[in-house]
Amino acid sequence: MKPKITELTFRNATYEKIEEIVVIEKKDNNIKFNKWFSFEYPISETEQAFLKSLIKKNKLFLSSYNEEQLKMKFISRLLNKVDYFFDDVKDWYEYSISAEINGVLLKGKTDFMLAKGTFSPKKPFFFLQEFKRSYSDRNPEFQILAEMLAAIKLNNSNQSHGVFVEGAYWHFVILEKLKAGNYEYFVSDSYNALKIQDLKQIYINLQAVKKLFCN
Repeated sequence: MKPKITELTFRNATYEKIEEIVVIEKKDNNIKFNKWFSFEYPISETEQAFLKSLIKKNKLFLSSYNEEQLKMKFISRLLNKVDYFFDDVKDWYEYSISAEINGVLLKGKTDFMLAKGTFSPKKPFFFLQEFKRSYSDRNPEFQILAEMLAAIKLNNSNQSHGVFVEGAYWHFVILEKLKAGNYEYFVSDSYNALKIQDLKQIYINLQAVKKLFCN
């Protein structure tokens, strides 16, 4: 029998390795996203102009961006416009978190997390993982899943939220811990950030995180 792992970094997370740690199942249920995606946020004319400009400046080149370009020229500009700096919550980039689950240490640096904390993140609420498939064999879905598992443990909660980005496509994620101690997770239909209606919904979904999940 293959020995049980004792440590797993987010970067090296696979579904098979996560299954060695917890009982987990991926479910198809878009209803899970109803509250999140129906959040009412009126986009101002200034914000709409910004979103249109973001598409115009990146539409021809986004498919050729590496991860760093994708982050700096598109994702970071969008996140800064959302403005994740309020109360005692703010955005954290390339910070480490860790949690032990069933005898296995989950650890690593997150691309982006929204968390409480003054000089270091203390209570992570939301994660974003960007990815460029042509440059790596890593799977962002399982990386962010490992991060969200760690957040549920750290927060002593039963739910965590995130989004992973593959080029122009954004996929939102909900992870839930069931009463029996097992887990289920849900991945939304993808949004194409180079289409204005999709980008508006992405922006609203990101704004909703501040009101719905940061408590």
